Amino acid sequence: MGAPIARNNISPLHIIMKISICLCLAVVGSVFAQSTPPPAADGHWTKQQLTDNFWAEGATAADVNKDGKMDVIYGPYWFAGPDFKKRQVIYPDTQRTKAKQEDGTVNEIEGFPGAKSVANGYSDNFISAAHDINGDGWTDYIVMGFPGKETLWYENPQGKDTQWKKHVALDVTDNESPMFTDINGDGQPDLLCMSGGHLGYATFDPKKPDEKWSWHPITPKLKFQRFTHGIGYGDVNGDGKMDILEATGWWEQPKSLDGGPVWIKHEAKFGSGGAQMYVFDVNLDGKPDVITSLAAHGYGLAWFEQTNDGWKQHLITGTPTEPGETGLVFSQPHAIELKDMNGDGVLDIITGKRFWAHGNKGDPEPNAPAVVWWFELQRESGSAKFIPHLIDGDSGVGTQFYVGDLNGDGKPDVVVGNKRGAFVHLQNK
Repeated sequence: MGAPIARNNISPLHIIMKISICLCLAVVGSVFAQSTPPPAADGHWTKQQLTDNFWAEGATAADVNKDGKMDVIYGPYWFAGPDFKKRQVIYPDTQRTKAKQEDGTVNEIEGFPGAKSVANGYSDNFISAAHDINGDGWTDYIVMGFPGKETLWYENPQGKDTQWKKHVALDVTDNESPMFTDINGDGQPDLLCMSGGHLGYATFDPKKPDEKWSWHPITPKLKFQRFTHGIGYGDVNGDGKMDILEATGWWEQPKSLDGGPVWIKHEAKFGSGGAQMYVFDVNLDGKPDVITSLAAHGYGLAWFEQTNDGWKQHLITGTPTEPGETGLVFSQPHAIELKDMNGDGVLDIITGKRFWAHGNKGDPEPNAPAVVWWFELQRESGSAKFIPHLIDGDSGVGTQFYVGDLNGDGKPDVVVGNKRGAFVHLQNK
């Protein structure tokens, strides 16, 4: 008897309220569901998933065993080219995760919590790079760990089937997008990051590979911390020296680095804190411009035109409040690369959606398609436009990825590592 009475006592006002709530939720959903559905694959790319276990937020590639073939490096493994099917261990791969299945059973899986475990976690490998650190002719592996933790490098055992010797490069590496590039102009790459509240770079001595790297702060101690977003490099003022970028401006390299001087800051607003930042003359007007994402955990890819009156923002992909020139919208553009993707001699932009930066309920649209795009730069009559090309609609990026020719056909390919595992995207056309 109780149930029928309850149904009969539902008032018209209660029904109207329920309808209103549903309508409000629908409106909210339409406001925040901004991502553009990716088009169907056009056959220009072939995808290969190397593993579905989460080991790292980035990946790189190099000829690890000196057989003339490029290999993929992801987390504790390197995958031998050209088919990337055989994997070998670089450092201990003992991390295991309990994964609860839909039927309630619990399985143990390799790696850290990610897509496969349907739970969020973080790896101890955030950014990776490959370089011969000790000058022995064999490529070593550089791992920038979780923000605020150590940067390590692993010494290639010169073809021996054994784990690689670990070295500590820098005790504290801050920022979520550290980069490995030549800052001081000596011809060898440096670790560009933040540490102890300073922006700066760390250098290594190939003749003393067992020693920790030397830290060179270029700013006073500021509010930079482990989770600061946005960092980059390039010659902003055309003096032939690398300057350093961060979200609030660019720091001019002085004429001499003797004595470790503080660099001169030029205030600017390059978004609210994006990913990697690059300096490149986009519109070929002779003035270097800046390319970055506006917010690593939000929306928007942009280039900032350097003008006589300051910096002018040009939005390439849109935000919930402002359309970009391509008409595309996707969230969490947490990794960016610049490469000539079509052989026309002009650098293009490659980026995508970081998959589950903060899990399946964090950040805008965490479960929208995990896209990877490249944006073709076309210049005409002093202007510039970007043409979008889909690489993949179901893999995404992490905090860093690799772009380079993996199979020797002269076309750049893309290697991605994130919470869904590791992927190789081979360019066919």
